[in-house]
Amino acid sequence: MSLTELRPASHRQVPPPKNVKTRSWLYRFDNKTVPYVFISPFFILFGIFGVFPLIFNGIVAVRNWQLDDPAANGWVGLDNFQRLLTDEDFWNALGNTFGIFILSTVPQLLIALIIANLLNRRLRGNTFWRIGILLPYLTPVVASTLVFAIFFARDNGMANWFLSLVGFGHETPLDWRAQKWSAWLAIATMVNWKWIGYNALLYLSAMQAIPKDVYEAAAVDGAGPWRQLWRITVPMIQPVVVFTVILSTIGGLQLFNEPMMFDENPQSASGGSDHQFQTIAQLIYKVGWKDLDLGYAASMSWALFLIILIVAGINTLLTRRIGGER
Repeated sequence: MSLTELRPASHRQVPPPKNVKTRSWLYRFDNKTVPYVFISPFFILFGIFGVFPLIFNGIVAVRNWQLDDPAANGWVGLDNFQRLLTDEDFWNALGNTFGIFILSTVPQLLIALIIANLLNRRLRGNTFWRIGILLPYLTPVVASTLVFAIFFARDNGMANWFLSLVGFGHETPLDWRAQKWSAWLAIATMVNWKWIGYNALLYLSAMQAIPKDVYEAAAVDGAGPWRQLWRITVPMIQPVVVFTVILSTIGGLQLFNEPMMFDENPQSASGGSDHQFQTIAQLIYKVGWKDLDLGYAASMSWALFLIILIVAGINTLLTRRIGGER
């Protein structure tokens, strides 16, 4: 007789029923596997439409990939990047991009901050004003840009009509597309009109989290509204300010729709008759899909990516330092 048979019935190990094993397995599956199943669509889509194009674009950037001459395709290493250093079109587009970026981003964020500060106060019809400043953001980019293109038209444009009221351009109307400074200013106006309200609502949401006691104490100490804005509000909403700076930097350096639709001949992607307002994004599009040189266009896109990283990092450090000093 075995030892198992000599043991009392109460001390024998009774195997669990099959339904208990099934429930235990389902419990582990439900807690350890199902969450990954639910989030897997995001990672699958991100891998297909995010990671793969990024890797493939990096491969194309070190190749000579011309759609009109497949026989010339092959590895070229860093030749495409070296070509950028002596490409006048690239440096012209880079200068245009930074010019429009400065004229749009700096006023955009400052005006948005001031508007948010005003909306944070007790005003009649607060809901109406908050919805109103968001309407430009809801307008399609193509529609708003076409309206502004008519607004800045050389003949019968409302911009020149406003200038004529102050005695400018009576004899010769200003051709906004002809010169760099005027084209930059017109495009920056389009960008500011669309994004000021969006950034203002972001600032406003952060401002409403600041306790009112802080402003009351500052008012007792003699701090006026302007001083309260820079000494209290801006430092306390610094994370949101940094976020808008980074977001505006990325959007400003990737500017494409506004200058594209502002051109009288958008299909050329030339940014004016003398490339006076052609941005890097436009140049990448032109080189890749007009000149059919995908390898060189890919190297430009990587150069733009590195430029965005550098500028966004510098802007973040400056914003944090300024906010800390305030």
